[in-house]
Formats: sequence, C-alpha cells, structure tokens
Amino acid sequence: MSVFICVYLWLPLLCLAQRRVIIDTDPGVDDAFALLFALRSPELKVEAITVVAGNVPAEVGLPNALRMREIAGRPEVPVALGAKAPLLRKLVTAYYAHGENGLGGIPFPEPKTKPVSDFGPDLIRRIVRQYPKEVSIIPIGPLTNVALALQADPELAGLIKEIVLMGGSISGGNTTPSAEFNIYVDPEASRIVFQSGVPITMVGLDVTRKCFVTEEHAKALEASKTPWGQAAARLARNGLDRARARGGRGPVMHDGLAVVSFLDRSVLKTQDMYVDIETSGELTAGETVAYRSAPIRRSPPTMAEPAGWFVLSDTFKPNTHVGIDVDVEKFFKIFIGRLASP
Repeated sequence: MSVFICVYLWLPLLCLAQRRVIIDTDPGVDDAFALLFALRSPELKVEAITVVAGNVPAEVGLPNALRMREIAGRPEVPVALGAKAPLLRKLVTAYYAHGENGLGGIPFPEPKTKPVSDFGPDLIRRIVRQYPKEVSIIPIGPLTNVALALQADPELAGLIKEIVLMGGSISGGNTTPSAEFNIYVDPEASRIVFQSGVPITMVGLDVTRKCFVTEEHAKALEASKTPWGQAAARLARNGLDRARARGGRGPVMHDGLAVVSFLDRSVLKTQDMYVDIETSGELTAGETVAYRSAPIRRSPPTMAEPAGWFVLSDTFKPNTHVGIDVDVEKFFKIFIGRLASP
C-alpha cells in the first residue's frame, strides 16, 4: 500500500459535523485538482460551486466545474455561473497556462449535467443567509463573485464564517512583478473583500510556489482505480509534460493548497498582517500590500490632498492571516493521498 493511501486512511472518514463551504473557482487546471479534492473530502459539506471569469472565461470554466462534479460523483452539489467580467476592467485570462479548454488541452467528455439557474453571487448570498456564521468561502479564482455578493448585501460580511482564499503575494507576483494573477484580474473586487471585515486567510504565492507536482505524485495518482484519481492523474501527467517542455519542474498546486489548509491549519504557518490592494498603480495594480506594524500609510499626498491624508491608521489592526511557510510533505500526503484513494 502506498504511503499516500496509508495517510488517507488516517484521516477521518466520518465527521460529526461537516464544515459548510462554497468553492468559488475559475477552472483552470489547479482549480480542477482542488475541486476533485474538495468534493471527495467527507469533512466538507460543499454547499455550492460558483464559477467566475479568470483563468478562462466563465463560459469555459462552467463546463469544467460540471465535469469535475460528475467525475467526483457529486451531482447533488449545485454549480452556478457567476461574473463573466471583473467589476471595472477588461478580462485578462491565463489561456497560456491552462490551455484553450482550461484543462491543459485534455479532452474530457462533455458534461451531462446542468448548472442551476441562480447567478453565482446570488447563490452565495442565499446559502450564507440560510446558514448564518456557518458557511466558509474558499475562493480560488478572482474575487469578483464574492465582492458582488458583499456589495449587494451589506450585512453579509457579518454572516460569513471566514474566507480562505488563494491569491496574493508578499514576495512578488506571477503576472506582473507586483501582482499575483487572481488579485491582478480584479483588484477592485479584491479590495472590497479584504476590507470587508470577514476573517481572511491568504494562501498566496509565498507558500503555493513551493507545492509543485512530482513524478512520484503522478505515479501515485496513476495507480488509482477511481474516476477522480484517474482524472487527477491525467491532469498531473499532462502538467508535468507541459512544465518540462518549458524547462520547469511541474504543475504548482496553488488552489489545492488553499483547500487543504482550510481542512488542516497545521499545513500552513501564518502571520497576522494588514493587507490592502493597490488599485490605481499603472504598473502595480493588483499588488497585495502587507503591513506588519503601524503606522499604516498611503503614498505621499499630492498638493491637492489634505495634510495627514496619507496616514490610514496609527495602530496596527491586522485583517488577514497571511501564509508565510508551508509543510510541503504534509500537504502532498493529504492532497495526493485523498485523490489516489478509494
């Protein structure tokens, strides 16, 4: 029996109280991995999957979410189409990384099931209000859907249990030198979410960049006999081949780390920071600006701005648990172990 399957067997198969979550996603190769993992995790009560434009247009991501739901054997989980564009900006996609179909070009069958008719942000609002302070949101794409839900319902922030998101970086971006992709696509939405007052854990590039799939991981998945294990194996093998062709090491499990760290907080080391989003910079829009102490300042005021305008706070009030280190071995034991196991 492989080490991955052994570790899976140590995890609880039945839970006295499942944790209610909404997965907001832009599938996306690493999103597909994360969806398969979340849907095969008995600790989670996945109340809905909402699709947002990001890695691919929402119309491309929607059938990918339906495909992963079917492969995982979870047809009862509602899937809803959400925002097709950022709040204020033109959509920038990542076709270059995820292929024209969002799944690395792998020809998965067309989905047989349909999405629900609800608009994604409306479904988020309805579920959160149905279970106040019980529902956590795990956004693994741009934050447009979550921001729209918060804008439409001023009381919603106080009803969301927490947000554990994949996005941001305090050590440089992957789309510009300043910005990580998910935040870069919709900086204005990101600012709304980070300033909402909802408890936030940011699983950014500082930790996700360390979590790349290896040949050993691919082989463990290829040994699986389940539909979800085989689907993950195809994604892993294709990702390895594409990464090697570019001189890289392997596909990075950005989104998978967000879901696993929601389940097991010991996977991540975090530090409390005040995080804000740059929205006006010509070269830096989408940068996650992290303050570790007070005072919290803006850029110097212009001649037209009042004195003292640039000081936001003289006291340090963190709004985000920022991932600063990760137990890579533990993450993959949980992540690959579950996907490879029956």
